[in-house]
Amino acid sequence: MRALAREWHAAGATIGLVPTMGALHAGHMSLVAAARADAPRVVISIFVNPLQFGPGEDFERYPRPVETDLAMLREAGVDAVYMPDQSALYPDDASTRVHVGGVTETLEGVHRPGHFEGVATVVTKLLWATRADRAYFGQKDAQQVAVVKRLAADLDSGVEIRVCPTIRDADGLAVSSRNAYLSAAERRAALSLSRSLRIAAEMYAAARGARLRGAGRTRDFPAAGHARGARGEDRKNPLDRQPRRLQTFSWLTGNRALQLHFRFGEGRLTTNTTPKITRGFVRCPMNPVLS
Repeated sequence: MRALAREWHAAGATIGLVPTMGALHAGHMSLVAAARADAPRVVISIFVNPLQFGPGEDFERYPRPVETDLAMLREAGVDAVYMPDQSALYPDDASTRVHVGGVTETLEGVHRPGHFEGVATVVTKLLWATRADRAYFGQKDAQQVAVVKRLAADLDSGVEIRVCPTIRDADGLAVSSRNAYLSAAERRAALSLSRSLRIAAEMYAAARGARLRGAGRTRDFPAAGHARGARGEDRKNPLDRQPRRLQTFSWLTGNRALQLHFRFGEGRLTTNTTPKITRGFVRCPMNPVLS
């Protein structure tokens, strides 16, 4: 991969990278399309990264439809698919991990210890292996994008991180490789969580910077009652005592982002929104995703 990237750069071409764990869907393909529009050469990486999975999570059963993925990428006209072996990325004697401070110390970083260290480590390796000039990520994984942007800046990578809009199914749920884990009832319940977050966003926007108390407690939001089967995972996050936590993604979006995490059956659901105040009206675009 490095030799091919050097050859492309020598010819004056820039390289766009779309990192994935495979099981490709419309969201991934929208990133591919964005890369194709920007860069003469496009690389897609497929690697199910063990470092970002915690004990009891779904690493072993994570979907790996490799032939289907490759057929989709051939049709999309990508220039290369980078599929490293685990032993190549993480040899037995490897002892280095990439830790990003600050943005990883709340939300999923609290409840999935080591998850973002795994994400940061593999993304760093992929950027270096592909010699990418730009890398493309979806807005749906807001905290992950914040981590990646932070590491790219802090490590002087020279890589531009481009964030693309969330792609949704017809019912409004963001597409995800793990949506298949949801039952019909869980899927309906997952969609109702956005109502709770909208209430939280309106509370924040109305306060115009005042403390948003109880942001981590689903019982404070009436709409959460419709999400039966959900188990809140952010109730101990002291947002009411530390309002600066609401600024976690402010440098990413230009606005403060509110985010909730829940587990539905065998899947994890992340819902986020960026509240905006425009001439006295609150605009709260919802972003329910299964991550």
